[in-house]
Amino acid sequence: GCGDELSKLFGSYGDVEECKPMDDEDCEQFTDVYFIKFCQVHNARFAKRKLDEFVFLGNRLQVSYAPHFESLSDTREKLEGRRKEVLARLSPGRSKGSTVHNPGAFVEPLLVATPSGTNCISQPIYSNQRDSGESQHISHSKDSSITMVSSDKDYFLSQSMNQTVRLVREKLNKIQSSGEHLEVGPSKKTRVDNRRRI
Repeated sequence: GCGDELSKLFGSYGDVEECKPMDDEDCEQFTDVYFIKFCQVHNARFAKRKLDEFVFLGNRLQVSYAPHFESLSDTREKLEGRRKEVLARLSPGRSKGSTVHNPGAFVEPLLVATPSGTNCISQPIYSNQRDSGESQHISHSKDSSITMVSSDKDYFLSQSMNQTVRLVREKLNKIQSSGEHLEVGPSKKTRVDNRRRI
């Protein structure tokens, strides 16, 4: 079918590690689902931005992330990578150029779908770089307790974003309940960043 053409299309946005049909996925009639795995996260994000709603073989592609294909260890590595990046951003005295990225640091899945033609799941994408628009705030207290936000509430207008939030929370709960805790570095006095973000 269209797998080779689809692989070439996505390959124009970065190295594609894997592209295969996903016959077991639920989809509409006359619709194909593909698993596409990029080598780096930023390539997958760029492909998602450019190819979502892109007309491919007469039909529109639908592109979205697929976190349900991540393994528990992939999620743990990704969150650890994000934590390190946030700490590096908050750390005063470090210039942006001094941040060292480790390729293959974590995985982020991407789902690509076409309603009446071809669906593609662009799956775990291994990389180290984060989109500058995404940020997290990490705070440490003396007793290391973390304030939880209600998981029943939808925080985004997009249903897919809310679904992603729920999936990540489920994985975090699994990690927390498994008793395997990530090693926390030496505690430092937390600094409040009063700069305004634009």
